[in-house]
Amino acid sequence: MNPVTSRILHTLLDNDGFVSGGLLCRELQITRSAVWKHVARLRAAGYDVEAVSGRGYRLAGLTGSPVSEEVQPLLGTNSFGRNFVFLETADSTNLHARALARDGAAEGTVVVADSQTGGRGRMRRAWVSPPGVNLYCSIVLRPQVPSVRVPEIPLVAAAAIHGALEAECPELSAFIKWPNDILSGGRKLCGILCEMESEPDFTHFVVVGFGVNVNLDPVPDDLQGIATSVAIETGATCSRARILAAVLNRFERLYDEWLGCEDLGFLLPLLERHAWLQGKQVRIEQFSRILTGTVAGLSPQGHLLLENEEGTVTAVNSGEAHLQSINDQTRPA
Repeated sequence: MNPVTSRILHTLLDNDGFVSGGLLCRELQITRSAVWKHVARLRAAGYDVEAVSGRGYRLAGLTGSPVSEEVQPLLGTNSFGRNFVFLETADSTNLHARALARDGAAEGTVVVADSQTGGRGRMRRAWVSPPGVNLYCSIVLRPQVPSVRVPEIPLVAAAAIHGALEAECPELSAFIKWPNDILSGGRKLCGILCEMESEPDFTHFVVVGFGVNVNLDPVPDDLQGIATSVAIETGATCSRARILAAVLNRFERLYDEWLGCEDLGFLLPLLERHAWLQGKQVRIEQFSRILTGTVAGLSPQGHLLLENEEGTVTAVNSGEAHLQSINDQTRPA
């Protein structure tokens, strides 16, 4: 957004009533004609701006886009989202955030894109990223914890995203699928991808990327039965800005609490209460082996506890989980 257009938007956001054109002219050192052109740009972007002769301009409606002008007024964070980068198009928000992190970007720096040309999920899978409907975001973290604890972060992020969706979209029924997905109706609603740069005893940074299907409807043909969106599941469109702000507010709180703990113990009740796999028979595919059993919960380190037919419990730290029970084989895992 043009800097002057952005300043006009900020001024309108900060005032409940009308703002005179003369005041905008004086503050921005531009003509009334120029003010009108910037207001026209806001309207073209989807903002509902009323204009009344003798009274000025009033912002009557937002777009719900995940831009800083709409997200930051909703934040109650200390660092998350305070340094905010919005891109109309990016190859991948994770790649952009990693570059910023290498250049010294502060913890809590957020990169958001309206669309991605090279969005990625786990196992280098493509993440479909059309413009105007979904949420694509990456956050720079610099956790002062042993590197061995970093794999716990995706579950902290999943808890934050799940809580945000639950608060902002109360009609949505969603579950956390270990290790890094959120499902609704058995289909993927959100994916989380964490990437880190570290040394054996020191983590330089972690980038937490996530994509949430918000207002995508319908999903592409090749994802039918695999993916879904908030709009499809609830029948209503949602503000991407409000969802992002809710995620950042919750994530910072949970992340700060996690930093002060030794493990994920404080989150286990929430994670297990909303776990998609809890108590189900699953197949875990790893690079060199396949494990089967019944999910008995999570360890404090975020490992999946898998109980076999003999009653032996194995802590699984990674892998792709697929439902095994007959009743669930028709539902995507």
